[in-house]
Amino acid sequence: MKTTLHILGMSSPHCQNLVQTALQKIRGVKSAQVDLSKEKAVVEHSDAVSFDSLRDAVIDAGYDAEPFVEQADTLEQRQQKEVDGYKFRFFLSLGLSLPLLVLFLVEQKLLPLALPTFVETNMAWIEFVLATPVLWINRVIFTRGAKGILNRNPTMDSLVGIGVGAAYVYSLITAFGFPGALYFEVGTFVLTFIVLGKWMESIAKGRTSEAIKKLIGLQAKTATIIVNGRQKTIPIEQLKVGDVFLVKPGEKLPVDGIVVAGDSAVDESMVTGESMPTMKRKGDRVIGATINKNGVLTCKAQKVGSETLLAQIIKLVEQAQASKAPIQEVVDKVSAVFVPAVAFMAVAVFLIWYFLLGQTFTFALAAFMSVLLIACPCALGLATPTAIMVGTGLGAQNGVLFKTAKALQQVEKINTVVFDKTGTLTKGQPSLTDMETAPGVSEKELLYHAASLEHLSEHPLAEAIVNAAKKKKIRLGNATQFKAVTGSGVVGRVDGKIVTVGKAELAKKEVPAEMKKRQIALEHEGKTVVTVFVGGRIYGVLAIADTLKESSPEAVSQLKKMGLRVVMLTGDNPRTAHAIAKKAGITEVIADVRPEEKEKEIRKLQRKGRNVAMVGDGINDSPALAAADLGIAMGGGTDVAIETGDIVLVKNDVRDVVTAIDLSRFTMRKIKENLFWAFGYNILGIPVAAGLLFPFTGFLLNPAIAGLAMAFSSVSVTANAALMKLYKPPLRK
Repeated sequence: MKTTLHILGMSSPHCQNLVQTALQKIRGVKSAQVDLSKEKAVVEHSDAVSFDSLRDAVIDAGYDAEPFVEQADTLEQRQQKEVDGYKFRFFLSLGLSLPLLVLFLVEQKLLPLALPTFVETNMAWIEFVLATPVLWINRVIFTRGAKGILNRNPTMDSLVGIGVGAAYVYSLITAFGFPGALYFEVGTFVLTFIVLGKWMESIAKGRTSEAIKKLIGLQAKTATIIVNGRQKTIPIEQLKVGDVFLVKPGEKLPVDGIVVAGDSAVDESMVTGESMPTMKRKGDRVIGATINKNGVLTCKAQKVGSETLLAQIIKLVEQAQASKAPIQEVVDKVSAVFVPAVAFMAVAVFLIWYFLLGQTFTFALAAFMSVLLIACPCALGLATPTAIMVGTGLGAQNGVLFKTAKALQQVEKINTVVFDKTGTLTKGQPSLTDMETAPGVSEKELLYHAASLEHLSEHPLAEAIVNAAKKKKIRLGNATQFKAVTGSGVVGRVDGKIVTVGKAELAKKEVPAEMKKRQIALEHEGKTVVTVFVGGRIYGVLAIADTLKESSPEAVSQLKKMGLRVVMLTGDNPRTAHAIAKKAGITEVIADVRPEEKEKEIRKLQRKGRNVAMVGDGINDSPALAAADLGIAMGGGTDVAIETGDIVLVKNDVRDVVTAIDLSRFTMRKIKENLFWAFGYNILGIPVAAGLLFPFTGFLLNPAIAGLAMAFSSVSVTANAALMKLYKPPLRK
């Protein structure tokens, strides 16, 4: 069985790993996956494991857990509760810390203010009374830090707890009359700054996850079904496949289905990105969460619950946000040793200043605390997941679904984009354009034999031939012994005669010279030409055209501007393939390739040193998509090919290949910026905190300022990721 928990208090991948490890150690737990972005853990376990035992393990790790509820309003309430909690703790801490600041400035003669005699006499105890509540309301930092040390997995809270705790205990000893300096204000201001950073971080983090919340919020909550001629409103969860539901003007369609009555314009912009509504009539498909505009539609439910398009999109976005990019694995390894290394460094700094260099205990303690407080593994930990979260969310908003964070990173290495032709660069709706008949054969006879055989085939070319026969109202004959020969055509018997439709080699016959000349001319026009033989005699040739998508040349041009090589891979003959490729702006063409050979062609390109992205329909091209370094599946609206490819283009728009590559590059650039600042901050900050500048300038960093700098380093990384939301796709700007 599976249990989903809402984990409270996680702030970095380090926290995520601690919770995941704690859950996996429980006897009876088979697996535990913790998602930092949604603050949830999915645990697969035996019946003997209870919710309480899972929660206890999380608490022992230094965090808390409660049942997870997957609703947009609940997610928003949870996020707001966290923000409000940090806000309250910040202002209360600030209110108690400001008087301490005044006392500090007066004591240092930086503020010309005469204090009452009572205050001067009891300075230590007044500071104690003001500082202690600040430590108490932020005690979670100390409890988590202590549990981290006890579990031999020290965290950022451990560093802060040691630093602030040392300052507080030292000040408390001083208050009892022992000689020394008071550091009460340091501890309170460090905690105040940290809570400020957490508050700002939680606001920014909430904004980065807006995409998934918006997607969940798109779902309709109720549906009006028709039972025995009567309307009944039910929760959407109760809707079943086959139920007939009514959608009035202005209402959302509850699930994916098919129109059985009525006609109306439907706003499908959440899927297609097109602002103009689409007319829906009887027999048309509709998508859940789209909005009915002006008419009344009666529909039959075809996909409900997790099978709907919106549910699939949400699933893919969650999957991508929960996964780790390869670059994150490096950061995780650094973070795992970072906290112990900083703790060791802080102790070494104290010992060196106090014992070797002869500085006062107060000086050495200040350097010790500054090193502990300025170090920031949180900034390192947040650098990658925050950018991944925003990048995958932006992709979903623009119809590009990254299935994993690895796919998002992999795009950066791509230097060659290979397109399938039919349904990818072309509309995938071929139609019969020309017929050339042999002497003594009428067009009706030619079309009769070809369509009678092809109506048993599911190939798009076959559909074009059959549709042409239907338009001419030709009654089809009975076909028997039907056989499809992959990459060549079909063969069978019609009215007892052997009929072949496809390549001439299939009939083992030659096409007459005059007809061959016409065939070549049609192929140069970008049309696919099939020959028809009946009883061993040529009956004629049929030309079928699949028009290029209007967006294909624009997409190809932009990809070339981005420095990518573009290739077209197709089973068409070379003349037709080159004609279509020329219209699309593609010069490199691999033609006359059988479906099972496409994978081999991809591997040939890879052996030449190409990093290949294959763009196909996600079903027929699945071997090639799997073989490529990156598989990009054209989603085709409601038929999202979620099982094939690393990226799914929901809107079936070839321009979204450009969006996917550009967005990936943009996200990786942000990740590298975050890592640069996070690493750079620590590389520069820790030596300064240790007192490196003191021998030359006499400057020693105040521990309170070190805490402030640490808090804002995390905020800066999160804010940089949040700014990604200003991104606009290059072909949609």
